[in-house]
Formats: sequence, C-alpha cells, structure tokens
Amino acid sequence: MKRHLALLALFAGTLCATAARADAVTDWNIKSGEVITEARIGTPPAVRVMAIVQTAAHHAVQTASQRGSSVEAALAAAHRVVLATLLPAQQPMIDAAYQRALVAITDATPKFDGIADGEAAAQAVLTARASDGAATPETYRPRTTAGIYVPTALPVVTQWPQRKPWLMRDAAQFRPAPPPALVSDAWARDFNEVKAMGGRTSTRRSAEQTEVARFWDYSAPPIYHALVRSVALQPGRSLERNARLFAAVAQSMDDALIAVFEAKYHHNFWRPITAIRNADLDANDATERDAAWAPLIDVPMHPEYPSAHSALASALGTVLAAEAGTAPLPVLTTSSPTAKGATRRYPSIAALVQEVAEARVWGGIHYRSATEVGAHMGRQVGELAVAWMRAAP
Repeated sequence: MKRHLALLALFAGTLCATAARADAVTDWNIKSGEVITEARIGTPPAVRVMAIVQTAAHHAVQTASQRGSSVEAALAAAHRVVLATLLPAQQPMIDAAYQRALVAITDATPKFDGIADGEAAAQAVLTARASDGAATPETYRPRTTAGIYVPTALPVVTQWPQRKPWLMRDAAQFRPAPPPALVSDAWARDFNEVKAMGGRTSTRRSAEQTEVARFWDYSAPPIYHALVRSVALQPGRSLERNARLFAAVAQSMDDALIAVFEAKYHHNFWRPITAIRNADLDANDATERDAAWAPLIDVPMHPEYPSAHSALASALGTVLAAEAGTAPLPVLTTSSPTAKGATRRYPSIAALVQEVAEARVWGGIHYRSATEVGAHMGRQVGELAVAWMRAAP
C-alpha cells in the first residue's frame, strides 16, 4: 500500500497531461480521479466515492437539461459538493477546480440556476447514500486461541457486506458457490498454477507477464475510468449520454465490490501464500509445500475468493459493451502507476477481462477459479447496470 501511495501523485499528473478533454463530464471525471488519488484512500472506499460523484453528476445533467440552466455549472456544483463532503481534506483542490470551471461560464442566469441544480442533485444523492452502511464500525474478530499470537493487521472493509447496493437486491444476491474443495483436482490445478507462475522468484513467468502483473497491481478508479473515457471521448456523444454512462459504470463497480466482499468474508478462503506454505495440511497429494514461497506483488488484506479485480473489469466491460451495441468498440486505453505510468491497450472487452485475470494469477495473489468466478459476478452486476442505463431518461 505504501508503495502504491508514493506513485499516486505522479500518476494523477500523467493522466491530466495526456488525457483528451472533450466535455465537462469527462473533464470532471478526470478531476474526480485526481482528487480521490490525492486523498489516498483504499480501492473500495474510492470506488464508492466515484459512484456517488458520477450519480450526482448524472442527476445534475438531467435536471439542468430539463430546466434550460447551464449543464456545465450544474456539473461543477455537483462535483464540488460531493467531493468536498466526502473528502474534506481536499477542499482547496476541489474549490480551485470549481472556480476554474465557473470562470468559463459567462451567461449569469443559466450559470446561477445550474449551480442550484447541481447542488440540489448532489445533496439528494448524498442523503440517499448517507446510511448505505459504509460508516458501520469495523468489528472484525481475528480467529485465535487465547494467548497465541496472530498477525495484527486487520482485513479491510469488513463492513462492506452490510452496505446498501445501488442496483442489486442485496449484497448476497450473486454469492457464488464455495471455492474448489481442497481434495479436488481443480484445487490442485489452481494451487500448482499460481505456485509456478506467481512466485516472486518464478522462472516460469515471462518478463511481459511480470509487467502485466505489476500493471494490474493498481485497482483505484482512475485505471478503470480511463477505459470508460476511451468510449466517452468518441465523436458525436452528448453530455447527457456520457453522464449516464459514467454513472452506470460507477454504480456497477461499487456494487461489484459489495458483492465480492460479501462473498470473500462468507467463504473466507486462504491466499496462495498461506496455502503454499501449509500445503501439507490440505490432504491433497498433488500439492507440495514450499515453506519460503512468496508472491510477486503484495498480498491484499482480505480473503482470496473471489477476485475483486476480475469483478470490476467484467462489470465495467459489460456496461461498455452494451453502450457500444452493434458498433465496434474503440481500442480501450489506460495507464497504471504501479507500472511506472505505462499504457496498455485492449482491442476488446474479452481481452481486458482476460488480462486482468491473468495478472492476478501471475502476481501470485489469486487462483484461476477465483478470477473466473469474479468475472462472472461482474457480468451479473453489469447486466443490472445496463438495465438501469437503458431505463434512465
């Protein structure tokens, strides 16, 4: 985590310098990513903030368009209110962006009406999400025997299964079946693949595979929303359509994490580093213990199954595919601070989701089954977002 945070400010600047600026929706999406990055919060809280931001932006655009007020002013006001409320330490950065946006709007009456519309939209969404469960006290209880030491770093967002979803009926709506039984051939396959490909000193993993694993070590909103902008920045798109698209993606990503963390803490499955160092305990003759094995990338502080990254990529991809319809998707492009700002491009949704899955195995932190199940959950959530998007005005 510390290594990630040290790279975030540089990454935000790179995004700002290289991204095309097409309209106020995409401009504010970039700025929101920069503010979230500067706040240095974890991925699940960051995804929640982005969902609230983009939903408020969508409502602001709808209202301003219907009333004939300034959509740009409404967007600026909605973003200022949401970001300043949720990330108050970034107030100076938020206010500076807000003032820059307003200076460019010269027509006074539509401007002031738009500000009022944006503020009202933001307050409505904030009020609706104030009791979504994100502020529930963390009460995780480490499993131990009295007097016996266990690692004292607590898992992250253990309260996420109690959150109120945007689109799902409840957090457990898409809870998957358990991971492979430890005595099964599927478990042995998963175990031996990640042991061979995901170890820090692996000789089976290529240089390219190592680069991919490091690239997708990052999971905060900017790496995913850049992919959305690959679509949103295409010619001929309206502010209204882009606002709806970003809201659908952001809500689907937030719900995907709610679903995944519900499943993670329900199944409580061990990470590869734990399994490989304790393979003599799994009663499977096809797995062998390696007492010194370590993964390529740092292990996230939550249970293994299913893969959150795979769910995020699949949820986003499902929405983007629906948005494109029968038209060909543009090449999807994004960059990563954990790969020194490197850029990767994807000719299809399938290529993106597959690479994210491979990256988590090559990084040594997920089994193949967890990525497959995570991707399936993401598709299910994404389909709900597609239905919402098609029904939205």
